[in-house]
Amino acid sequence: MGILNVTPDSFSDGGRFSSPEAAIEAAAHLESEGASIIDVGGESTRPGAQPVTAQEELRRVIPVIRGIRRRSQIPISIDSMKSEVADAALSEGADIINDVSALRHDPEMLSVCLKWRPGVVLMHMQGTPATMQKAPTYQNATAEVEAFLQERLSFATTNGIEPEFVVLDPGIGFGKSAAHNIEILSAIPLLSSIGRPLLLGISRKSILTHLASAQTIAERYWPGVTLTSLAREMGARIFRVHEPAPHLQALRMTEAILAA
Repeated sequence: MGILNVTPDSFSDGGRFSSPEAAIEAAAHLESEGASIIDVGGESTRPGAQPVTAQEELRRVIPVIRGIRRRSQIPISIDSMKSEVADAALSEGADIINDVSALRHDPEMLSVCLKWRPGVVLMHMQGTPATMQKAPTYQNATAEVEAFLQERLSFATTNGIEPEFVVLDPGIGFGKSAAHNIEILSAIPLLSSIGRPLLLGISRKSILTHLASAQTIAERYWPGVTLTSLAREMGARIFRVHEPAPHLQALRMTEAILAA
């Protein structure tokens, strides 16, 4: 899953693709590097980020989704918590809703899912992007994340979303300390056993600084690729990344060994 942030304030690439034309070209580059999905986001979810209006989010993402779809049939994911944005994105050809609130933020998001029957990513997050890194606390991070994902999967399927349309994301970096993130990464086999594909977003995140002393965004590159390989061996299936090519190489190598 190639990351395409069309925001001015995302943590590592905010403002790089401020025009639709630049974003559409970036999507083509992600696809050429081997991305299987393009994840388009118009509202930053970095720690401390403030929300934007649905109108502003639509202004940022709809021309980009429309342009990508004109050029390619690659699956498009809309990274949004807002039903209005998701509905408009799906009407323009998006295929997946990537909701970091796991259908909790907007009560109308479920109706959009039932209307379009897209793929749905349900992610764990403690708090909101604006507050999530202000002293996150758990009694047992693994157990609480597992219980949350189980409950959200049950909510989705009980309310009419087909289970085979659902992907789960433990939300690395979303309301979690470095120790919590490490604990959850070690629990990938357990979380994968819930029965739906596990999506992992670790690309360029600060956990890589903690684990590998990667002080700059550029230095987080190879530790992230290493974690992709390890997480695939442990059971994760979808990887949300900024640079698809090296992650795809790592996956091919790891999968060849696993298949042997």
